[in-house]
Amino acid sequence: MPKIYVLAGEASGDLHGGNLIHALKKAIPDLQLRGWGGEQMQAAGMELVKHYKDLAFMGFTEVVSNLPTILQNFKCCKRDIAAFQPDLLLLIDYPGFNLRMAQWAKTKGIRVVYFISPQVWAWKESRVKLIRKYVDKMLVILPFEKPFYEEKWQYPVDYVGHPLVEIIDRFLATKPNPPAAWLNHNIIAVLPGSRKQEIQKKLPIMLSITDDFPDHHFVVGMAPGLDASFYEPYIQNRKNVSFIQNQTYLLLAHAQAALVTSGTATLETALFGVPEIICYKGNPVSYQIAKRLIKI
Repeated sequence: MPKIYVLAGEASGDLHGGNLIHALKKAIPDLQLRGWGGEQMQAAGMELVKHYKDLAFMGFTEVVSNLPTILQNFKCCKRDIAAFQPDLLLLIDYPGFNLRMAQWAKTKGIRVVYFISPQVWAWKESRVKLIRKYVDKMLVILPFEKPFYEEKWQYPVDYVGHPLVEIIDRFLATKPNPPAAWLNHNIIAVLPGSRKQEIQKKLPIMLSITDDFPDHHFVVGMAPGLDASFYEPYIQNRKNVSFIQNQTYLLLAHAQAALVTSGTATLETALFGVPEIICYKGNPVSYQIAKRLIKI
């Protein structure tokens, strides 16, 4: 019986991993899958060991302050993979963790496939050297990534297309109706991210403009894995603000505009054709480091 261990560390990785696992199970019915991810990967047929919400550390100072937890996660992951003895390690984005696991897996003779390349064309291009050395097959989802790898780095990759295009086209084909509460309102989508630390930093700033637009209704898209109680303190006493859970695409299908945290949601919003303001706010030290490393 073939076995694959899967590692995804974010909500977007869970989304794409869930669709990929569903397709793998359809092609190989007796395939055993175990790994780290979220509800969508679990629902598709993977045995879930650790949830991505316990892994989401963003920013340089945040990583340093959570270093003991991160190191413990590495040890736990290695032990579990070794016990499972997979034929293949399937990595989905999340490069800070996954590239280290790729390096370890190669020393154990485990083949490594990477789905959704780290954004090495934007920053930390030196990671390509690690990818060439430790990743047996890279599957990229943006068309310009193939010439980037093959022409600049002489590393063959497979371009498989962006999964969001198919997912969103399929959703829009259903022509979903808005909730009754949204009728006769100008809806503004507010997508503050999927990690607690980034939501805590950005959601208050995003909602600070709501009083200036009393004729608009702002709807906050809740992150998977977070309870409504986490969001309630931010929206109480705001008459024109509400939130919605697990229906971000329904929200984008009926929004006139959006405030969006930089990340996968920015591309999703663009594919829905919704005008958006993209924003991010992090730790001041992390910001000063990142602005000197990222290439635009």
